[in-house]
Amino acid sequence: MSINRQQGSLSARYSAADLARSRPHPAHIANGDEQAYASAHYAMCFTKGLGHDPATGLVANPDHFVAFRQAVDDGFVDAFNNRVPVPRGKPRRWWEAPTAGVAYDLQGPDCQAVTMAPAPPLCSDELAFEMAEVYELALVRDDPFEGWDDAGPPSAALAASVNRMNGYAYAQDGFPNRPRKSDGGTLTVGTAFRGSAPGVERGPYLSQFMLIGNTALEGGGAVTDGQIGYGALQISQKVPEAKPIDYMTDWADWLTVQDGFDVNRMAGDPGQEFTGNRRFIHTPRDLATYVHYDALYEAYLNACLALLAMGAPFDPGFDSLSGMRPSFPLSAGDAGVAPSAGGFALYGGPHILTLVCEVATRGLKAARYQKFNTHIRARPEVLAARIEKALDLEKHFPQFCGCLTGMRKAIHPTVQAIEQKNASKTALLPMAFREGSPMHPAYAAGHATVAGACVTVLKAFFDTSSVFVSVNGGAPAFRKPAKGDKAAACAFVSTADGTALKNQTPACPLTLEGELNKLAANISIGRNMAGVHYFSDYYDSLRMGEEIAIGLLQEQALCYPTDPFVMSVPTFDGQTVRIGAR
Repeated sequence: MSINRQQGSLSARYSAADLARSRPHPAHIANGDEQAYASAHYAMCFTKGLGHDPATGLVANPDHFVAFRQAVDDGFVDAFNNRVPVPRGKPRRWWEAPTAGVAYDLQGPDCQAVTMAPAPPLCSDELAFEMAEVYELALVRDDPFEGWDDAGPPSAALAASVNRMNGYAYAQDGFPNRPRKSDGGTLTVGTAFRGSAPGVERGPYLSQFMLIGNTALEGGGAVTDGQIGYGALQISQKVPEAKPIDYMTDWADWLTVQDGFDVNRMAGDPGQEFTGNRRFIHTPRDLATYVHYDALYEAYLNACLALLAMGAPFDPGFDSLSGMRPSFPLSAGDAGVAPSAGGFALYGGPHILTLVCEVATRGLKAARYQKFNTHIRARPEVLAARIEKALDLEKHFPQFCGCLTGMRKAIHPTVQAIEQKNASKTALLPMAFREGSPMHPAYAAGHATVAGACVTVLKAFFDTSSVFVSVNGGAPAFRKPAKGDKAAACAFVSTADGTALKNQTPACPLTLEGELNKLAANISIGRNMAGVHYFSDYYDSLRMGEEIAIGLLQEQALCYPTDPFVMSVPTFDGQTVRIGAR
């Protein structure tokens, strides 16, 4: 028996390894900006942490970037250490895991077996439009989400942002490879800044999973308390309220951050200033605060705990699995016998709670390979500096060929609004965090890759057709109401001051698929709201994370010899992938 078990275990591992090996390793293709602007001191590349010219903002010595690139390609972290002397009283930040993309994993696709399309290059309408989006999100950073759907009147700031964006190239041309939710090609208050996946445009802007909790273990409590049960503990969904302060709008401050100095340690704070109060996520700044300090996968772990606590139905395919079905054969007369075995380590809470976290590490390694080894894309804070210095840069580096001044002209109303907002009257991007973006390139987005991976696991395990309703007067939950049930659709938003939740009854019930897709969009675009990412970072990273999770689940399906382990996973593009079907 032991020998047979050993052989069976080996066969399962071989099968998973064969499946992983059969996945083609794609070509990793960048947009060409690194080579196109190499003689302009690599102006469109990530150079944060190197020394920069105070006049232009470009890396002062291009050879330093070449050495940095070589260190990434070599894959040895020692090359990054002790390269730059640290002035007294000015601590430096570290580059974050630049060599993670050369590591291996024992489950799921290899981190180099997935890829992303080239990012929008300089001189493209798409890059101009998504830079305008990041600018506009900074302008509405303190605008309450209450007016961000068609349920109520929008604020003047949001209406102005949507109106300006409809005047740019997207409204005429569109970007079919990375579509946004729109109304016939026109952005509306109810579609702007929502991302692109089924259901993200329905109901309130924020996913219910960013707000609601579950009833207390000892009884009492309500979904609207926003307390998520972690076993015997509870975790509040309220976040610290940040003061409405933006950073890096002054050239000297911007330059200090780009040179890699740790301005948070120099200022003695964590990168944001707070009022001392907490509230439900109420504004883009609140969402930016959430994604500044989150544990990366925590929003999906929270969602999973909430779904398990409310008894949300699993994928219908689970009904026949050995962890869920009766442990003895039923005769025709025993049709009403209840199951005597339930899911736990198999197809139950601990199983999915582990997977939804485990897949995050795979996503991070793949994202690092795209960031450092492939695209090395500069952050929005850098492109804003290029727009600020456009005339001087084009004067000294004719290879820009009018692209920077052309972009500035193309989105002039937005740039003008930014200049009016900034006390310094610069076109620099107002940042939600004192340190600006992290110490790694923009593309892929780590948060978005993890969002795509973790949400895909949740969509695989739970029945995504469930709707958020109160059944027969009970607590709101994701359910599949039975015939004869009285089901009332629910949707919660924060009150005007963000201190409580209130019901905003939707025209149609919110689906679990839509709210999970919305959760992924909220977390990913929350990073855009902070100023640290573009729309394409969200869009392509989300789908790469989805591919990673599907690959991991395909290998998992090989490990259950007694069951037809089949899952149906709705994708971010609206199709359905069947996993484990033979």
